[in-house]
Amino acid sequence: MARAVGSDADVPGTHGQAVFAAHGRLALLDELPAPPARDTAHFGPLPDTMPLLVQHAPGIPYLAVHVHYSGRHSTSATGTVRIDAEAGIWPLTKVAPEYLLHEETPAADWLHAAGVIGRVLEGHARGIDAEAVVVAGDVWARGILVHRLPASLRGQVTTAEGVGKSQPGRALMEQRLESLFSGRMAAHDRALLDALLAQQAHAGAAAEGLSAAISALQRGQVKALFLNNHPESTLRLRVGPRPGQLALTERELRSFGVQDVREERADAALTRALVGTKAELVVVPEQQVQLREGVAVLLRYSEPRTRG
Repeated sequence: MARAVGSDADVPGTHGQAVFAAHGRLALLDELPAPPARDTAHFGPLPDTMPLLVQHAPGIPYLAVHVHYSGRHSTSATGTVRIDAEAGIWPLTKVAPEYLLHEETPAADWLHAAGVIGRVLEGHARGIDAEAVVVAGDVWARGILVHRLPASLRGQVTTAEGVGKSQPGRALMEQRLESLFSGRMAAHDRALLDALLAQQAHAGAAAEGLSAAISALQRGQVKALFLNNHPESTLRLRVGPRPGQLALTERELRSFGVQDVREERADAALTRALVGTKAELVVVPEQQVQLREGVAVLLRYSEPRTRG
């Protein structure tokens, strides 16, 4: 691990690093899109993976397009329009190398060339199932491009101003993407959240609060767990050897016949339970939905109700 820490020096720009080892071997080495608030280290039976999961949670596939032009706004102009485009998955700064585009076109040919480039961009967007197309640059030139994009792509377009300077080796228009995607959820996660809210509205297969979430995880009943991330939390749970063996108190866990009981960070215990029961984790920004005790679950099935 000592050799691995700092081995990402060739990755440009500000970022962090996550390092995990088990049984004397390096288990995972990954980039954090942003540095952690502080360096942390943990040794124990369960890995502290939540800081890594939270930073990777949005997973928004996007297409970034920058139209460079500073000439006269006319198709009879003698200048050149230059296009830079990249496909990536936010918040990772790495881009898909097969989906890069750099083109230069005489301004006089821009009306025709924009349609051709638009079809190329559609192919790139389809290749990564892009959820957003961000177009920036000269207003006249980008306006022509946007209007000549295929209809399937125009509905995903957001135009941007003030893209800032792109650092070599970093995502194109990274600063602008950060402001646009901050607090935004990926479409898959948003659909799961909508399903949770719909079930809650009809008193269906959903539950909110830590105790209810733990109870559902114990039964392997959770389809997705929703979390308002609170990295400052010091809450700890009691766990047994198996993923579904977790509880608020040691007494409760022992009542299930678990003999080997230990105390672990709540987020680490919840993560292990999710992986072990094949449930999903959805990080929900509090500005979108504030969950009771910061947690809720969408259930695979609801318990049959009994009549009183």
